Order: sequence, then C-alpha cells, then structure tokens
Amino acid sequence: QVQLVESGGGLVQAGGSLRLSCAASGRTFGSYAMGWFRQAPGKQRELVATITSGGRTNYADSVKGRFTISRDNAKNTVFLQMNSLKPEDTAVYYCVASSNIATIAYGYWGQGTQVTVSS
Repeated sequence: QVQLVESGGGLVQAGGSLRLSCAASGRTFGSYAMGWFRQAPGKQRELVATITSGGRTNYADSVKGRFTISRDNAKNTVFLQMNSLKPEDTAVYYCVASSNIATIAYGYWGQGTQVTVSS
C-alpha cells in the first residue's frame, strides 16, 4: 500500500552535511508517522528520528542537535538533514512509515541508502 524510496546518501567528510529524502507513494501519507533508522555493520539497529503526522519530532541522543527530521505532506516526502557529520554516523539509513508510531519498526520500510563519513 505504501512504497518508500530513499535518496541522498553518499560519501562526505567529517564535519560536512548531507540531506536524505524519502519519497512515498500512496494517498494517505499525511496520516502516517515517519521515521529514520540506521544500521551499521556490527552494531544494533538504531532509531534516529521520528515525526508524527502532526509534526512532533523526537531524536536519538546520538544525533540530537545535529540532525533534523521534517516532512512535506503536499509532496509525500520526508527529509533528514544531517549536519556536523561524524564517522560514527556511517550506516545504511532506512525510511519507515507507520500508522502507529509506537510500532513504527513494524511498518513499511524503504530499501535504504548508504551514508559514509570519512575522517
């Protein structure tokens, strides 16, 4: 019912910035809670940020103050602005959509986009 396609990943130097986008198909995008997960080799999956249908946001402590999640419901798109990037931010980043933010990990997932931060 919902398809998600991430874009904007790539290779950047430490201290740089990157903006990820998640384009969603479907006509009920505005009612979904959205989030970004990341997965690095040898590390646990981490919920980076969430945004409710009403625009309320939450962030992991590891990215608070550096990352910003936002959404444009008219364009069915969610963004993750990443500033002051660190090598520890290197991971595959996944966009997720769910009708219930409490169970967001069990919603719809995109294919992921690789972010690599060099020293």
